[in-house]
Amino acid sequence: MFPAISVLDVESVIGQIPVIGIGLALIGALFMSLGAQFQHRGVDRIEESHGTGERGDGLSVRQILLLLRRPTWVLGTLLLALAIGLQLTALGFAPLIVVQPLGVVALVITALVNARVSRVRLKAPALRAIGLCVGGVAIFVTVATFVATEHPVEQPQLIVILVILVVVLGLLATAFALFRNRAGAIFYIISAGVLYGFVATLAKVVINRLGNELAGMTQGHVEWLTIVCIVGMLAAAALGGYFVQTAYSVGSPDLVIAGLTVIDPLVAISIGIVVLGEASEAPWWAIPVWMLAGALAVIGVFQLAKHHPQTHR
Repeated sequence: MFPAISVLDVESVIGQIPVIGIGLALIGALFMSLGAQFQHRGVDRIEESHGTGERGDGLSVRQILLLLRRPTWVLGTLLLALAIGLQLTALGFAPLIVVQPLGVVALVITALVNARVSRVRLKAPALRAIGLCVGGVAIFVTVATFVATEHPVEQPQLIVILVILVVVLGLLATAFALFRNRAGAIFYIISAGVLYGFVATLAKVVINRLGNELAGMTQGHVEWLTIVCIVGMLAAAALGGYFVQTAYSVGSPDLVIAGLTVIDPLVAISIGIVVLGEASEAPWWAIPVWMLAGALAVIGVFQLAKHHPQTHR
């Protein structure tokens, strides 16, 4: 079923593993976990003292401004900013479909920290759900590390990504305006994960373009389209960030992190495979393995939402 690999082939492949990118992504996952815990605590305090009692209908402007005065929320935001910085740096050393899924490590750390802080015992169904998330992503990353390849992003590919992003932004904004009073944790988590997937993809494109330009490898890549990428990335990050904060008021931090570390990479990976061609040299068996691994991770997210003791709805 699988192609034969000689000892020499294995040594050659292992020598090409982007160790620096993987290491930075793992450290970023640690900071992401801690940042999520602190942000969740800050949002919970604001909901308790200034909430409407209707969790899930979105944070008001007043509540967002009050968050800026909460030390725990500010600390969490700084930690998340550091995590994002490390992840973006990692994207400069490794393909998107290798780096992005490694954030799932944050799920394990967050689950353990949150269980201890909130004194809530995770029962077997919730632990199995976490196992599905981590196991699915682990399988995906293991295969992607050995077979993923990077290619220069051409203008038509970039335009396709930006058009899809505009459509997604419009659909999510409309859905939020119409159904915010009935939206639950899963809506906010999936929405944020989809948007962050585009943020990661556009960040990878911008980093490569700016890096090549500074190195003198290309000329003229920092033009209007690159500026549009940055604007689109910031818009997606802003709306995604709002959805994340609202998700904290509805669900536990490990539920939020579970969704983000599964949905975000699945979106980014889909773009990386379909649009950017990062799997163009992968063997035939990699695609069905990735599909199975992704399905396991997504099932894990929904199971965690169903069985987590801190899910409000």
